[in-house]
Amino acid sequence: VGVNRFQLDEEEPYEPLRVDPAIEAQQAERLAKLRAWRDFPRVDEALTRVKKAAAGTDNVLYPMKDALAAGATVGEVCDALRETWGTYTPTDTF
Repeated sequence: VGVNRFQLDEEEPYEPLRVDPAIEAQQAERLAKLRAWRDFPRVDEALTRVKKAAAGTDNVLYPMKDALAAGATVGEVCDALRETWGTYTPTDTF
């Protein structure tokens, strides 16, 4: 639907997103400050609770919220979930 009806007269040129390298440096600095500020045993305990909830039938939202409040990064929470649930790989057939 729309393949023939809504055609453009002229293709718009593709402009890839370019991110300023200074932003990467700022983000790395923010991450270093976060890791210096946080309480590592509290973060580890919170991530362990995330893994335990994911392995059972408990709601993972509350342990995730606690882990993020303790200073865990979104990537660390996702890694904890990947350890328990694995990574989805779609099949080649329908």
